[in-house]
Amino acid sequence: MAVIQVQHLSKRYRIYDRPLDKLREMVGLGSGKLHRDFWALEDVSFELEAGHTLGIIGQNGSGKSTMLQILAGIMSQTRGNCFVNGKVSALLELGSGFNPEFTGRENVFMNGAILGLDKRQMLQRFDAIAAFAEIGDFMEQPVKTYSSGMFMRLAFAVAVNVDPDILLVDEALSVGDMIFQHRCMHRMNHLRSSGKTIVLVTHDLEAVTKFCDLALLLDGGRLLEQGKSDMVVQKYRALMFERERRYEDLGAAGPNPEGTA
Repeated sequence: MAVIQVQHLSKRYRIYDRPLDKLREMVGLGSGKLHRDFWALEDVSFELEAGHTLGIIGQNGSGKSTMLQILAGIMSQTRGNCFVNGKVSALLELGSGFNPEFTGRENVFMNGAILGLDKRQMLQRFDAIAAFAEIGDFMEQPVKTYSSGMFMRLAFAVAVNVDPDILLVDEALSVGDMIFQHRCMHRMNHLRSSGKTIVLVTHDLEAVTKFCDLALLLDGGRLLEQGKSDMVVQKYRALMFERERRYEDLGAAGPNPEGTA
């Protein structure tokens, strides 16, 4: 059974040269549109069945994070459909979903409430979250005082201890130290073996090959390849090699900075 269904999904952003142009366009001042359309995603379709682990790869700006935010329900698409069936826990951009003025403890309970868990349920999970995050007395301090690593530790601890059906992870693991990265991968392997569905956005191609059974390759907002992770990673490596070769050829054909003899 598919727990994620994405059908002809597209996401458009409006780009304005000046902030004032957006206001002028909204109130009807000026002639014509004052923005340029940027399609972060264009006509992307795929399905993911329960219990699978999907890696989403591609260059910066390819639409990976936009896709994850739509799957998480943080952002809506411009066109197409996105169906996600099950409780979703998302570890997106660093600090997403945390109030910097609240303590770590307060943010834990707030995130639990957002996911539909009451105070009693979160109290049952709190010790496990604190032990996993391992930030000590900082749990009682405002998260604005946290380092990026501490922030990520707490965010991941919450994300994996709220019994999600679907876990979305966006590049966040690169922030942690080696020991904590190992702890995170161990926990995600446990979730995977428990039949949970995981979607991972990362630039770590080795992690995609080892951890994910399926992968998507996004390029310029379009779905370029999907299938078994090793096949998709091979396609991405070939694409990057070809683009780097073209770049080198252009450099070799460029002007000589010292002039010609």
